[in-house]
Order: sequence, then C-alpha cells, then structure tokens
Amino acid sequence: MESSLYPLFSSTSSSSSSPPLPQAQTPKTSYQSPCAACKILRRRCANQCILAPYFPPTEPLKFTTAHHVFGASNIIKSLQELPESQRADAVSSMVYEANVRIRDPVYGCAGAICYLQKQVVDLQAQLARCRAQLLAVETQHAQILTLFYKDMDFSSLPQLPHNSPSAALNPFEGLDDFLLDDNSHGTIREETLWAS
Repeated sequence: MESSLYPLFSSTSSSSSSPPLPQAQTPKTSYQSPCAACKILRRRCANQCILAPYFPPTEPLKFTTAHHVFGASNIIKSLQELPESQRADAVSSMVYEANVRIRDPVYGCAGAICYLQKQVVDLQAQLARCRAQLLAVETQHAQILTLFYKDMDFSSLPQLPHNSPSAALNPFEGLDDFLLDDNSHGTIREETLWAS
C-alpha cells in the first residue's frame, strides 16, 4: 500500500525507471568564438572566414593594427589574390608594416630599412678601421723583430758543426745561454723575486 501511495520512493519503481543520463552524454553545442577580425568588425564569423586562420580571437591587436593602416577590405582582397601557402607570410608582412607605419607615419618600413643599411655601412667602416689598426700593429711588430735580430751579436753564439743534425732541427739552439750571459751585449739577466 505504501508503495502505491508513494511510487517515487518505492524500491520497485526506482529499479524499473531508466537511469538519468550522465553529464558526459549531454549534447555539446557547436559554438565557436569568432576571429579577432570579425569581432572587431562586428560581423558574424562564417566557417570559411578567410581571416580566421591568421587573426585568432586571442590576438585582437594584430588585426586592429593592420586594419587601421590597410583597411579590412584591402586585407581580404590581398589574401584572396594569393595562394593559401603564401597568406600567412603576407599577413605577417602587413602586420609588421602596419606597426612600423604607426611608429613612423612618414617613412614606414623604408625608414627602418634605411636605418639598418646605415648601421651596416657604419659597422663595415669600423671593421675596416680595426683591420687597418691590426695590420699596422703586425707591421710594427715585424719591424721590431727585424731590428732586434739585426742588432744581436751572433758571433758570441756557440758554433755548431754544419753537419750536426741538431743545427738543422733547431737553428736557435744555444740562444738561451746567450740571453742569460752576463758578459754579452744587450743581455737579459734573470733575477728571482725572493732573492735575499
């Protein structure tokens, strides 16, 4: 009797009724966020929107900048005239040029290119000056070595027989003794720092 009066709470009715649908099986809506271009232009973003792949909804400033300089119709026309493989590069170029044109309304990209070319010329001139200085130092070093060897007294060097194999291998053998000799001209005498 109680089961007939309260069918919702009876054990028989709960077992016979179908279980509720789990939340995972609820139908999903096919709502898609419009691209940044359509959102800014306040129009409906179609499935085949030509601007959607290049102006995602997360980057609205990208389209705003390009639209401010070129206009939406010119951007769309330019993309329609290009093959799909070149459109991404074209959009990147337009966005870059728009950013530069906003910073420099008179010269735009030409001003940036001229500035970079001037930097290249300045750096090439600086490199040429450094190479000239390096050549001058190398020449001066060679002249000092020539004068040093010209003024040295090679007569006091120990004479080696001409057929000695060490003379052919090391023609400056014995030069250390000459430089450390106290009686030779223009010599260098080693002195220790810790000599008492």
